[in-house]
Amino acid sequence: MNSSIQAKLVLVPFIMALILLLIAPSSEGAITCGTVISSIKPCLSYLQGSGGTPPQPCCDGCQSLVSAATTVPDKQAACTCLKNASQKININSQLAGSLPKSCGISLSFPISSTVDCTKIN
Repeated sequence: MNSSIQAKLVLVPFIMALILLLIAPSSEGAITCGTVISSIKPCLSYLQGSGGTPPQPCCDGCQSLVSAATTVPDKQAACTCLKNASQKININSQLAGSLPKSCGISLSFPISSTVDCTKIN
């Protein structure tokens, strides 16, 4: 076999691997902080209040967020975003912690300012 053909045959697996890397889904979360905040914005007045039942748009937004954050990186990104946002505004931490249950949503982690978002899976 001529050396030009051998060189091309050696490059084929390399090129295929490069193409696979370029088209493979990213391991970074696809959800943005803007999406997270937009989803829970209807909850703000409830979370700053003294209790009661969360409004339906709030629960709908929470359910939408849960549906959007399906991968581990998405869940961790949403958690980090919410945690950072909660430190900038005054919210009732008890209402925040009970919001998923009040909206009929099951989460595998607690809603808390002390949650370690890197441990969410």
